[in-house]
Amino acid sequence: MACTKIFSGDFPEIISDIIQYFQYDSSTLYSCILVNRLWCRSAIPLLWENPFLLQNPKNYRYIEVYLYNLNDDYKTQLNEYGINNELFPSNTLFNYSSFIQHLDTRRISDSIEKWVAAVIVKEQSIVSEFVDLKYTKMIFKSLFRLFIENEANIHTFKFTMLVDKDLEYFKEIFELILQNQYLLRNIKILTLCIEPITENITKFMKYLYSNCNSVLSLYFLFPSSCNSTTERHLSRMIDSQKNLKKVYFSYNSNFPLYHSLLSLKNSNCTNTLRTIIFYFIDFKNIKILNEVFEQLNCLESIHILYCYSLDSYFTQQIINMTKPFKLKSLIIDDVLIEPLQLLLQKSGEYLENFGLEHNEFIQQVSELTIKYCKNINFLQLYDLNDDINMTFHLIKNINHHLNYLTIESYELSSIILQNLGQVLPPKLEYLNLILNINKRDFEIFIKSFQNTYINKLLISNVRDETREKEEEKNILPYIKEYIMKKKRVEYFAFQECFTLSFNNDDLFSMEDEVKEFKLYNIIVQNYNDLNIIIHDFINEIQIYCIQYYPIPADNIPDGFEVF
Repeated sequence: MACTKIFSGDFPEIISDIIQYFQYDSSTLYSCILVNRLWCRSAIPLLWENPFLLQNPKNYRYIEVYLYNLNDDYKTQLNEYGINNELFPSNTLFNYSSFIQHLDTRRISDSIEKWVAAVIVKEQSIVSEFVDLKYTKMIFKSLFRLFIENEANIHTFKFTMLVDKDLEYFKEIFELILQNQYLLRNIKILTLCIEPITENITKFMKYLYSNCNSVLSLYFLFPSSCNSTTERHLSRMIDSQKNLKKVYFSYNSNFPLYHSLLSLKNSNCTNTLRTIIFYFIDFKNIKILNEVFEQLNCLESIHILYCYSLDSYFTQQIINMTKPFKLKSLIIDDVLIEPLQLLLQKSGEYLENFGLEHNEFIQQVSELTIKYCKNINFLQLYDLNDDINMTFHLIKNINHHLNYLTIESYELSSIILQNLGQVLPPKLEYLNLILNINKRDFEIFIKSFQNTYINKLLISNVRDETREKEEEKNILPYIKEYIMKKKRVEYFAFQECFTLSFNNDDLFSMEDEVKEFKLYNIIVQNYNDLNIIIHDFINEIQIYCIQYYPIPADNIPDGFEVF
């Protein structure tokens, strides 16, 4: 097929397919920009789908590029605040605001505030204690107006309303969105984080379920002030969808999910829904699990993360189901052994992601996991403080499937370091150790796992003395000798946490050390950036640090045309 297209001269379609393949590879996309006009026109929209997702950028120039298209009145108002027109590009090659596909209200407002603060400091050489909300709100509204005017096709919308400042920004765009129904009409991923529920927010929810019926993934954070009326609005949101595939419920502290769960049973979801995620949900008094799950004909995975009331009443509803209960993830910090055993008997063969935190029943839980769960891919064990020999047996038992492993313990750090390397599988995608490490035990560990290749290795050394007193416990020389020089990892993160002084040293901040690791083709990253958050992992949220810059008209490569 590819050869046919080539010989028929159908190059644009082929090039578009190739560049789409590199959608999240920013360096390759930048190379594509410089090839020729056709390649540039295919790559630029991908780079500008979501500039606000950029983490810790060196600058926020993408905001300047957007503001280039403001009318003169708005630019004059910015001038009054000290933002000079000279900051804006003299010309742009593309209508960048038409490429935006992802809107996150909190990220946009935060980016604007940081950009304004940086500009004011640069222009006036003074540091303000706060950024004038009047001007940042004006920019916020202006950006949304630009997206609307340029008919941006929004794919993902995250609406965050948790603090007073969020409400101030929301007031700026509320009427604007309600008057322009096309901006959000085609959204596929919708996230609502709302606290408190106001009259305008209620109107906004009505707008969403009246105008947006093509959502594939719906994420909802229940507010503490939530009531049955709010939950009914969520139910209508679910009912209105034609092809909902994933739903995410989180933080229902005050009421059961009665209407929301019933809406799954009584809507199009019965033949479309594939994934349900429960995050910090209290299952107390939820009595309809059996009848709801029995009606979901396409359900492929259920994820239960840090939920409450996983007791015998909850479990009995599950084991009474005639259909399989495809529990793919279970993260718990409070265990009732008998209900857990019944749950794993029913669903253990489906379980892929398992985590246990702060629990004295680690031995019994490990035994149950070994017995019923053979397909664990992600294992997370926090605050281990009991006999952990059975834990080592668990890791060894599942290591033909295990790819992601996190272990945190302070009391048993020595035992873990002396034994863990012997039970690790030949290859791991991710290993995160959060321990109180001394040199002798660490040397034993890194020598014993020399037959294991790790793509991403994270080490957090929790040290209970000050930096000066703990210098003799510095393990970095061993890391260089046995990890760096032997090239046993691709990505590496290392931090030392000094508990008495409440500060951290991150290897990523040490420029010379980072360069030294790079000589061995090892990429050092910030520990917090490389650290996996379980609900992000399960949600398959991928954050790509793409640098977003326009191509200046005066820096066009030879053979390039301005268009």
